[in-house]
Amino acid sequence: MFLHSVNLWNLAFYVFMVLLATLGLWDVFFGFEENKCSMSYMFEYPEYQKIELPKKLTKRYPSYELYLYGEGSYAEEHKVLPLTGIPVLFLPGNAGSYKQVRSIGSIALRKAEDIDFKYHFDFFSVNFNEELVALYGGSLQKQTKFVHECIKTILKLYKGQEFAPTSVAIIGHSMGGLVARALLTLKNFKQDLINLLVTQATPHVAPVMPLDRFITEFYMTVNNYWILNAQHINLTTLSVAGGFRDYQVRSGLTFLPKLSHQTSALSVVSSAVPKTWVSTDHLSIVWCKQLQLTTIRAFFDLIDADTKQITQKPKKKFSVLNHHFIRHPAKQFEENPSIISDFTGSSMWVPVKVAKWSYVAFNNSDKTYFAFPLASHRKSYSHVYCQSTMLDTNSWIFGCINSTSMCQQGVDLSWKAELLPTIKSLTLRLQDYPFLSHIVIYVPPVHGSKFFIDCEFFKKETRSIQLPVTHLFSFGLSSRKVKLNLSGLYYNIELLNFGQIYQAFKVNVVSKCSGGKEEKTSIYKLHIPWSYEDSLTIAQVPSSTEISLKLHVAQPENDSHVALLKMYTSSDCRYEVTIKTSFPQILGQVVRFHGGAFPAYVVSSILLAYGGQLYSLFSTGYCLEYAAILDKEAKPYKVDPFVIMIKFLLGYKWFKELWDAVLLPELDAIVLTSQSMCFPLVSLILFLFGTCTAYWSGLLSSTSVQLLSSLWLALKRPAELPKDVKAMSPDLPVLTVVFLIVSWTTCGAFAILLSYLYYVFKVVHLQASLTAFRSSQPVNPKHSRRSEKKSNHHKDSSVQSLRLSAQDAEDSLRMHGTVINLLTWVVLLSLPSLIYWLKNLRYYLKLNPDPCKPLAFLLIPAIAILGNTHTVSVKSSKLLKTASQFPLPLAVGVVAFGSSHLYRVPSFVVIPLLFHALCNFL
Repeated sequence: MFLHSVNLWNLAFYVFMVLLATLGLWDVFFGFEENKCSMSYMFEYPEYQKIELPKKLTKRYPSYELYLYGEGSYAEEHKVLPLTGIPVLFLPGNAGSYKQVRSIGSIALRKAEDIDFKYHFDFFSVNFNEELVALYGGSLQKQTKFVHECIKTILKLYKGQEFAPTSVAIIGHSMGGLVARALLTLKNFKQDLINLLVTQATPHVAPVMPLDRFITEFYMTVNNYWILNAQHINLTTLSVAGGFRDYQVRSGLTFLPKLSHQTSALSVVSSAVPKTWVSTDHLSIVWCKQLQLTTIRAFFDLIDADTKQITQKPKKKFSVLNHHFIRHPAKQFEENPSIISDFTGSSMWVPVKVAKWSYVAFNNSDKTYFAFPLASHRKSYSHVYCQSTMLDTNSWIFGCINSTSMCQQGVDLSWKAELLPTIKSLTLRLQDYPFLSHIVIYVPPVHGSKFFIDCEFFKKETRSIQLPVTHLFSFGLSSRKVKLNLSGLYYNIELLNFGQIYQAFKVNVVSKCSGGKEEKTSIYKLHIPWSYEDSLTIAQVPSSTEISLKLHVAQPENDSHVALLKMYTSSDCRYEVTIKTSFPQILGQVVRFHGGAFPAYVVSSILLAYGGQLYSLFSTGYCLEYAAILDKEAKPYKVDPFVIMIKFLLGYKWFKELWDAVLLPELDAIVLTSQSMCFPLVSLILFLFGTCTAYWSGLLSSTSVQLLSSLWLALKRPAELPKDVKAMSPDLPVLTVVFLIVSWTTCGAFAILLSYLYYVFKVVHLQASLTAFRSSQPVNPKHSRRSEKKSNHHKDSSVQSLRLSAQDAEDSLRMHGTVINLLTWVVLLSLPSLIYWLKNLRYYLKLNPDPCKPLAFLLIPAIAILGNTHTVSVKSSKLLKTASQFPLPLAVGVVAFGSSHLYRVPSFVVIPLLFHALCNFL
């Protein structure tokens, strides 16, 4: 019956939208590189020593605990307190375990063993009982206060020690990082208690899914505090994102705002972190060996030799983090590196006058210096580029600052080099170093190993090539290409007009090589100058390599930098670079950045259909099929123009003042604009996806009701159609009160679920009664329906108490089907707090605070009334016309205020349901 009400064109459209949505979802969940993280292993059995907390604290937080991580002899030694190391506190995230500390804790222990425990870290971990704080924000403040108490308890464990710490370092995974930032908002919290904050895959900007107001309020409190107090926050903070593999928390949400405190805050994607260079998913970021090794190296470099604790110098902290997480020069960190080097001792000096030079070092017994005179090259070339495959941490390239035949003193340029997976490289602009007479390459004695060194002088114009990206709506049908015919080692491909998050491209690099069969490697690096989200692709040449280009963070309006594809190439190869738009990846970006708004658009479409059904009931006396009315009423031009108009008017001061005067919340479209998340036509795309989902969810609910009614008929004797359509069930008031009591004493979402199941039960019962009635009628169904209509009209005018006809029952079922569809989305949006409550039921019976309690007190009576009434009792209502007009503005409101605040969506659903319920009495 449901499918019969939709024409084939509409059905084809809905199927097509499903295919598009599938393409976008596939790109988000599967369209990324394979997991290249190495697993971190424990060398000894991990142990978690529970730290005894004060009884008051245990009573106040019965489900929370504090642990100290250890292995083997270290764990045995530290069972007897006090401690002597450097405290680090790990905070797990949503549904995270305190045992996730083992990866970084074990690596830190191995590192301490390597230096004979000259320094070591004590890793503590908080057990938050794996609370679902990303779904329910009511416990975030409680977690923050508990962490504050844990910090004070941890520091007490070091009392009496010679080098007792006065602060702790914190590593926060996911929502744990946000809890760590929230510590600064506590009234009695001293900022000096934290010396360093490292967050991993933490959504700092906004919640991934704003499912209740407590999450949103918590975010506003934390972010507003950090913005308003930016001048006074001296906490060095590092935020590491997982990249495209992390589909739970997109990397754009992890970037800390760049305000006046940006000198002490860094945000970086793991694919850009030196010596890591991999994308991590949301869980692997805590055990990815490459990333944890980088983190521990940084931690040990942060130690102050005098205090044997993490340094209190902000400048050194920032330098260490920049060294390990942003740009690694392939040298050990030094706080004050010696830039001037003396060339002493017996060495071989070899002058090199050519513009392009290669050297193979193999079994060299003597130190050798290769000197490139710059005077002869300055007139012809603008830059010099050098690279080496020897990845040790020794200095290897210098600038000579005298003009004699042999350099005696030089500037160590190795600190300006950049470490890449297979090479360390350096590019210098010659005019920036007018005081240098030579570039000097140092080759140490080599025994048994082989490495390559290459240098070349070039003009910038020959190596910087502009490549405009293809248009968004070319759908991959057109492409642009450049050919690199020079035998160079380094190229910059400038990707013009690439700076928006809705852009996505496929780049194909084809390399063709001449010469020997020796294996050669090329590196293609996507460099995004306005955010640290670079990614690297290593290719064995000759080959054809495909690279995905898409952004985590859009280019700021005042930023004029250009995204670059840096190519570290082989001089024996020629390269061809082709770029074209990737339509599936564009859909993936829509899902990635706007998928959270999807339920709002679904509900908006259902509300439009619901309003259409109420109006058809008012105007014709009959309720139209859901699929037919959805096709007629769910049009984007009924919603989007109003949102666009409001956004436009809010640009005027008088309208903004009027808006604030009536206490209306901020428009969600403005929030998205502030986060640089505005796609062209994105609202239209989401509306079409929402309408498609509204159709299929309607089909699913209709089919479910019919299947359940068939099961009912198979198990129980069929009931008759109601004899008195105006009579309410005598149990209705009692049942309503019971549901309200359940809501007050336990969980609002639980009461909503119970009332929803009750409503479904009543609809299934009605469907079973109608099916049984029709099967018992031997007459022609068309004749029967006409006679029912006539008799029904007659009874309407003469009898107050009337029996429900088959036609009226069918109308009621159509209306009930739409209401079920609406309520299903309400239940889904309230489900997170229900799951949280069930998970913590052993600790408390009542959920406090409860985000769904106010909603439940309005929704439960409406559901109870609607479940016991039929369309025939609503037709004559004076309120029906008004009730039919409400869903349209509410559909606009859902999109305007609920797309970035999903917890508001159920409130927009309750209003028309209440008016519908009141139609039975007025």
